[in-house]
Amino acid sequence: MRSNISKRRRADQFTKWGFLILSSLSVVVLLTLVSSIFGLGLPYLDWDFITSLPSRFAEKSGILTALVGSFYLVILTIIIALPLGIGTAVYLQEFGKNKKLINIIQVLILNLAGVPSIVYGIFGLAIFVRVFGFGKSLIAAAFTMAILVLPLIIVSTQEALKTVPKSLKEASLALGTSHLQTTLKITLVYAFPNILTGLILAVARILGETAPLLMVGAYAYVNFLPNELTDTFSALPVQIYSWTTKPQEEFKAIAATAIIVLLILQLSLNGIAIIIRSKLQRRYEE
Repeated sequence: MRSNISKRRRADQFTKWGFLILSSLSVVVLLTLVSSIFGLGLPYLDWDFITSLPSRFAEKSGILTALVGSFYLVILTIIIALPLGIGTAVYLQEFGKNKKLINIIQVLILNLAGVPSIVYGIFGLAIFVRVFGFGKSLIAAAFTMAILVLPLIIVSTQEALKTVPKSLKEASLALGTSHLQTTLKITLVYAFPNILTGLILAVARILGETAPLLMVGAYAYVNFLPNELTDTFSALPVQIYSWTTKPQEEFKAIAATAIIVLLILQLSLNGIAIIIRSKLQRRYEE
């Protein structure tokens, strides 16, 4: 018995130190990557870079069209995907009675979550660009990205709905409210802070995806801001990809600067959403 206990302790220590070393290596790689990006791109980061249009000359290039395009893309995608995702999750979790059908839908959703993003881009090109006739436009990209993040929103919303105490629902039903009223006014309200987590992840993925946008026609060089849903557009990941493929070192430097802006944008949005979620959680707990 003592020998077995000693072996288990050694195995426990070995596992603990192994995970610690692997975690440290990951942090070192991340810090090295981030420091190299900041070292290369930070000298070019100024207000003119953010407010200037792209140019064939690196010293005159900016990210205004890509930044505005990414902003419009996120807003449109969330407007399309959020109601569909939450509605699907509510049906599967609260109203679905056919267990076999629900299980089939659940498996399909989980499989869609693992599909490579380029496949969504091909689907968007075939359906939204060609069949629906949207062309290579902002609205086609928004529908494509909405389908891409839909499984993420559905799964995260379902998990959020599972955290609602059953006693809270039963108390609401005992007061004479209908199932629909309880779902809308109690279940969804209580689960909203956790639903916000899925929304944060969806926004981060929309901002960082490149392959689907290239398939549905995001341009690397757009010298005007989109005014309509059918206008051509650019996005930060596409602009970064375009600059990194150019042979001039100056373009690689401003690509690093655009990466810094993208990181700051993602961290800021995530931070704001986390603060809102924390405040809502504290309010509901009180």
